[in-house]
Amino acid sequence: MQWADRIGRRLKLRDLHILLTVVERGSMAKAAAELAISQPAVSKAITDLEYMFGLRLLDRGRGGIEPTAYGHALVARGRVIFDELKQGIDEVAFLADPSAAELHIGSTESIAAGFLPAVIKDFSQEQPRVRLNVAQAVISKLHYRELRERSIDLMLGRIPTPFKEADLKAEVVYDDQVVVVAGRRSKWARARKLELADLSGERWILPPADTMHGSLTTELFGASGTDLPRAPVTTLSIHLCCQLVATTRFVTMLPASIIRHGNHDRSLKVLPIRLPAQPRPVAIVTLKNRALSPAAKLFIESVRRTARLDGKGSIP
Repeated sequence: MQWADRIGRRLKLRDLHILLTVVERGSMAKAAAELAISQPAVSKAITDLEYMFGLRLLDRGRGGIEPTAYGHALVARGRVIFDELKQGIDEVAFLADPSAAELHIGSTESIAAGFLPAVIKDFSQEQPRVRLNVAQAVISKLHYRELRERSIDLMLGRIPTPFKEADLKAEVVYDDQVVVVAGRRSKWARARKLELADLSGERWILPPADTMHGSLTTELFGASGTDLPRAPVTTLSIHLCCQLVATTRFVTMLPASIIRHGNHDRSLKVLPIRLPAQPRPVAIVTLKNRALSPAAKLFIESVRRTARLDGKGSIP
């Protein structure tokens, strides 16, 4: 009876949308301007919601408007409601016309520099009219903001192990071991057998120590019985690493997928150094309990297919 009396017959999506906008903007006036309605209409929608629930949803103060605990709970669920509704509309549109589909993907730079272009090539051949929006994202133990805010449909990148994000699902598609790389004109490019210690005095490019990439690199040097070298350059930029290594005396470590897919055959050489095996899983990360669109499901199939083919390749 409570559902029928309070929700089923009385709750309006329009009022819920207004509440979400007020909370996002922190002001009824700003919400009214964004929604192109009057401020009294915004105030009435909030009052109607508070009356229906019998609870105060917003606190009004000099610093603006903040949701109460009840408001926070309703806003969190409201975002899910509107996201699922949008997903449903997108699914209907896709079934009616596949060219209307749009997919938002988050990718780390290392994946975008190698594996992702191969996936997009495969996917675009199957679904040439689906629009892909790719955003650079950060995957770490603390950053999955884009997924949680539902601004992207899925994220592709290397994940930490163990993966402990209770609200996220990670499907591992391949293991991206790193390799030691030098320029084709480097004196090391002609070597047939090397140890990591042989390069201890070289000019290394390493990831920052306080990143997931940096901690894994430190573990590799430690497991090899070699002190971490003093790196004159630290960066997470794959493009910068490839450019510097190809044209100068720098050496670095890169994910093997970048060498396989990045068209670096003429400029970079994988050195014959056997590194200790380290878990470096690359995964498709999605939000649990969020319905995936048909386009997202097809894209995930392309990721799996490309990963299977990638496993049969070799590193130049």
